[in-house]
Amino acid sequence: MISPADETLIARFIERVWSEDGLADRTLEAYRRDLEGLARWLAGRGRSLADAGREDLSAYHGEQPVAVRSMARRQSAFRRFYAQRARDDGAREDPTLLMQRPRMPRGLPKALPERDIEALIVAPDSSTTLGLRDRAMLELMYASGLRVSELVELPLSGLNPRQGVLRVTGKGGKDRLVPVGEEALTHIDAYLAGARPQLARGRQPVALFLSQRGEGMTRQMFWTLVKRYAMQVGIPGKRVSPHVLRHSFATHLLNHGADLRALQMLLGHSALSTTQIYTLVAKEGLKRLHAQHHPRG
Repeated sequence: MISPADETLIARFIERVWSEDGLADRTLEAYRRDLEGLARWLAGRGRSLADAGREDLSAYHGEQPVAVRSMARRQSAFRRFYAQRARDDGAREDPTLLMQRPRMPRGLPKALPERDIEALIVAPDSSTTLGLRDRAMLELMYASGLRVSELVELPLSGLNPRQGVLRVTGKGGKDRLVPVGEEALTHIDAYLAGARPQLARGRQPVALFLSQRGEGMTRQMFWTLVKRYAMQVGIPGKRVSPHVLRHSFATHLLNHGADLRALQMLLGHSALSTTQIYTLVAKEGLKRLHAQHHPRG
């Protein structure tokens, strides 16, 4: 059972990191669960979040083991929470200061071969209203490397077809300009002329891409249509997701000589180190190519 005092502390913390850092809803909810789990554990020992010390946190981690990634997120929540309390009360010691960070396994993003991307993108039936929409969404997702949330939340006003750019609002509410290729623009124009008016049903929705109800698409809707088209062209479901299209965009650009700094701007990464992981993907691809085709591979 969580005490009212701890519930108040958690609520204030979540509201503050939301207003200051603009964290995603899923991250905020995960932080809330992590802090509530700690608060319940502490309450069972007659303690609270306010008076927890380093020994309490160490014991909690020992008694409540989780996977490495979950541990990293959990520690991130605790560090933010107690660092904030230490800033607010200069006399309070931060019990997370000497907490050892878990070693995260470095997973490489999964990218599809260019031939599979091509098959996936041309799968929708462009003679239908939904096919026009789906083709335009797939073309744009791959052409611009958008996050799925950025794609489905893209407003009609964010598209400038004359200049061939999008104004995209990414993580933390940061805007960036992203170029759109001619092929993607062609299919977006076809969607705007032949499908969106039918889906809008005389209304003026904000979203660029609309569902059958005339409302903005959701991440789940786009995930479903990607999976459906992947199955249609024989791509195993485990190999494809909306985010795989973004990874494929980045990997294929690098394979064709794109500059890493430019790729960082296109992807909306705040740190170059986040983008550099795609160089490892490209290197792994070269290693496989060498092993497969070189006589001494």
